[in-house]
Amino acid sequence: MKVSYHKILLQKRFPLKISRFVSASCYNVFVRVEKDGIVGWGESVPGETGAQNAEQIISELEKLVETNINDKSISEIESLSRELKISAGSYAGLDIALWDWKAKKANMPLHALLGLPIPKTKTSLTIGIMSPESVIDRVPLLFDNSTAKYLKIKLGSPEGIDADKIMYEQVLESSKPYNLGLRVDANGGWNTENAKHMIEWLSKRHCDYVEQPLAQGKEKDLKTLYENRLLPIFVDESCRYSQDIIEYSQWVDGVNLKLMKSGGITEGLRVLATAKAFGLETMIGCMSESSISISAAASISGHIDHIDLDSHYNLKPDPASGAKMVNGVTMPRISPGHGAFLTNENQI
Repeated sequence: MKVSYHKILLQKRFPLKISRFVSASCYNVFVRVEKDGIVGWGESVPGETGAQNAEQIISELEKLVETNINDKSISEIESLSRELKISAGSYAGLDIALWDWKAKKANMPLHALLGLPIPKTKTSLTIGIMSPESVIDRVPLLFDNSTAKYLKIKLGSPEGIDADKIMYEQVLESSKPYNLGLRVDANGGWNTENAKHMIEWLSKRHCDYVEQPLAQGKEKDLKTLYENRLLPIFVDESCRYSQDIIEYSQWVDGVNLKLMKSGGITEGLRVLATAKAFGLETMIGCMSESSISISAAASISGHIDHIDLDSHYNLKPDPASGAKMVNGVTMPRISPGHGAFLTNENQI
């Protein structure tokens, strides 16, 4: 098995501001696995996924590949990556590439190989924290001539909940012509008191649910929010691995899986299975990803309740070809594997 790496700068059409930072661009690592004349593609994202930059991702994956993974199963390679303390965001790229290769070897779409249906739930599009004036400009840019029907609004403004309310009120007004379902993601930007207040306030203003109201590490306070809640509560940053769910399963309504947090498809499937076992709803989201990892995520999204796979729509340009929006659904290309590939392998 030959493994190679492509470091490519991904630039956003619209920078995304959340409660903790602003993201305008990042260097991702595209992982290419070749064996028996078949090529599999994966993608790794640095940052809050564990690896701090593209160079660290490549270094970690080289360390893993040097142990001779050629004759090991995907499960065995994943176990080895944990033993070597390879970060989740680094391993995700290799895991996705291995599954892509395996499905291509079987001449099956990845969703079919895994026994999953094609996706059918429409994706959200996302807007970051911004001024009301920016909301007025942005919403039409996203939804004019689009089949998308859901909008995820980033709140948790460093300026406080009054700023959140002003922005959300403008979203309500600007979204009326498009008849959108609205969801809120605070990215841990509220304390418990503000979160409780905002959940009640949002429940009266056409909000479907609230994601990650409290910061990672404050999971014990979810109990306070869950009791007498007026909106469903999902966790994102608090849910990295399947075992995380056990701690707070009785105090949330659902979990948000991201392949970059969990380390790829292998653990991602465990996250979904564990959530279902505890009677929780499921969501799948993304970070600063191209259509390669989005295609992998879309391939396992057929049974997922809420979809937030939109980051590749916000790239200028997307360096890969893969999942596209079909009647509001982020749909993988129906072909062997996850259906995506890097369009110019010479990009380094």
